[in-house]
Parts: sequence; structure tokens; C-alpha cells
Amino acid sequence: MGYGMLAGAIAAEIIATTSMKYSEGFSRPWPSLVTAVGYLIAFALLAQALKTLQVGTAYAIWSGAGTAAVAAIGILFMNETLSIAKIAGVLLIVAGVLVLHMGGAH
Repeated sequence: MGYGMLAGAIAAEIIATTSMKYSEGFSRPWPSLVTAVGYLIAFALLAQALKTLQVGTAYAIWSGAGTAAVAAIGILFMNETLSIAKIAGVLLIVAGVLVLHMGGAH
């Protein structure tokens, strides 16, 4: 159940962060609203996940997966540049999340 809540928190955080880009500094109401609601949902689900998961592991997975996904969204849909450094960074994030998970994240 904790990992399901964590997955929802990650999805909400990705939506919120992507919407923040489209809010243009919170000057556009709908993307700004999606950002605020998305982060509220993300934190609420993360709090629920922390009832059964270790805080360090859950937060690392939440932030790492969100960071990697938003970087990919930026490259694929927002015309951000792709570089060896970006690829290496995302791969290191994914590797770190996998190591934490295999290391006994309960």
C-alpha cells in the first residue's frame, strides 16, 4: 500500500512541476491552480506512504523519480537540450533509486 501511495505522490509531483512551467511565474491561473493542487496531493500521498515506508528511502525515491521524469519531459516535450551530462545524471538518479529499493526499502 505504501508504494502505491508513493507512486501517486510521484505522479502528482510530476504533474505539478510540469504545470509550474506552464504557469509562467504563476501569471496563468489554470496551470497555477494545477500546480498548487498537484503539490497538495503529492504531499498528502507522501505523508500516507510514510506510514509504512522509511522516510529516507521514500523521500529519495519520490524526489529522484520525480526529477528524472521531469528531466525527460523537458527534453521530450519542452525542447530542452539533451547532453551527455543530463543523460548521466538521470541514469545516476535511477541507479540510486534502484540501489535504495534493493537495499531493503520497507
